[in-house]
Amino acid sequence: MHQPPTFEVDGDAIREERMQAGMTREELARQVGISRRYVCHLENGTRRHMTPAPYIALRTVLNATDERLRRTPPRPTEDQPPPHERE
Repeated sequence: MHQPPTFEVDGDAIREERMQAGMTREELARQVGISRRYVCHLENGTRRHMTPAPYIALRTVLNATDERLRRTPPRPTEDQPPPHERE
């Protein structure tokens, strides 16, 4: 069975970036297109893996880099976001 690629994220970094942006969990969730509960799980570390679409949306909304939000560097076989979305 094939599993889609996931990105392991750092919940503390997500919380810090969200707070620095002056956003509530609800505002972040709405802009990313995920639930507030999911944001809570990411920030407290009970969920650490995100599929590409919500991860890219999260990174874009927070205007953060992969290096800031990810726990581990990408694996060589992992699909990278297009160059214009990595900034």
